[in-house]
Amino acid sequence: MKADKILKNFSQIFCPSDIGHPLRGEEMSDAKVIENGYIAIKDGKILAIDSGEPNAELLDSTTEVIDYTGKMATPGLIDCHTHLVYGGSRENEFSKKLNGVPYLDILAAGGGILSTVNSTRDASFDTLYEKTSKLVDDMIIHGVTTVEAKSGYGLDWATEKKQLEVIKKIDEKHDMDLVSTFMAAHAVPPEYKGRSDEFIDMIINEMLPKVKEEHLSEFCDIFCETGVFTAEQSKRLLQAAKDQGFKLRIHADEIDSVGGVDVAAELGSVSAEHLMVITDEGIDKLSKAHVIGNLLPGTTFSLMQDTYAPAKKMIEHGMAITLTTDSNPGSCPTSNLQFIMQLGTFMMKLTPIQVLNAVTINAAYSVCRNDSIGSFDEGKNADITVFDCENIDYPFYFFATNLVSEVYKNGNLVVQDRQLV
Repeated sequence: MKADKILKNFSQIFCPSDIGHPLRGEEMSDAKVIENGYIAIKDGKILAIDSGEPNAELLDSTTEVIDYTGKMATPGLIDCHTHLVYGGSRENEFSKKLNGVPYLDILAAGGGILSTVNSTRDASFDTLYEKTSKLVDDMIIHGVTTVEAKSGYGLDWATEKKQLEVIKKIDEKHDMDLVSTFMAAHAVPPEYKGRSDEFIDMIINEMLPKVKEEHLSEFCDIFCETGVFTAEQSKRLLQAAKDQGFKLRIHADEIDSVGGVDVAAELGSVSAEHLMVITDEGIDKLSKAHVIGNLLPGTTFSLMQDTYAPAKKMIEHGMAITLTTDSNPGSCPTSNLQFIMQLGTFMMKLTPIQVLNAVTINAAYSVCRNDSIGSFDEGKNADITVFDCENIDYPFYFFATNLVSEVYKNGNLVVQDRQLV
């Protein structure tokens, strides 16, 4: 079969292994790195990948051949935990963080998530669409080709629906693929203060059926944390979501360990998010239940703490992990997954191979798109991130700089010379 495009002369191509499940434990240290390699593309899919000169059988007079001498390629990066759709911003809280005010105290005083809820409720659909589109533009310029995006800054049906519809429209219109997560249980809204059980009941009985009926999301998430939602409330909501056909995620063990990990393990959640204060017992539970740990080191960095999730211990105990931005207006205002990857090495002491596996094949499993993205297996989408460097170590050594020069989405060049095409 003849290729439509051949990208050749890469100094290195990082090729994670898709072995039928997320890479766990020691598997996260394994990957094939092709030297002097090429990638052949046909109809937007991976046709072949190898080292040396492309096989003559792949070429004819119509094949476009692009030389990438001196550059390195990976599968398109995947950011599998974000809160992209929101109104306003929260730089006014920055000085409070500098002065050591805890996040839960900011939330209790009406700041944090609740501040963004007010701004998001007030924002029009068009305002949210334009704001989120710019964030997505910046993400793809930094090498991300698929992103998970949550609601959760509405806490009422009208605004939650507005957020989910923004996600849906951007997914339809933008080169980036968006995976939608419904997260009305992100905080207790002011109108339900002191009545969080009633709020959970309302989500279960009124919101979840509408989200399913209107095909607005495939995942359901909840913030299981001190002063937010208990493990019992989280289990009740996620069980109801599971019964209605949603896949599950859960924010757990971010600030306090209050049982979210147990809920994730018991209900078979696809992922548990944050896990900064997870216990050894919790790690073993997630490992045995095959729950992916979505780790968010940018949040620890942004909150000026030292509670980075124990990523190396998780790997030693056989867990699968990802790294993701948690892009949001308060605790991690960034769109740069490369910086998060660098925190994975600098602060979590992960190796470049472990980090690259975390943001490619494991992240693909986290968003349940492993059949089409996350690796360079033949027939998968030709989502390719090209780095302006010669080897997989350089993007970690040369930090806090966008080193992505080109991005291909479904075989189409969408970023060239660090700019949208």
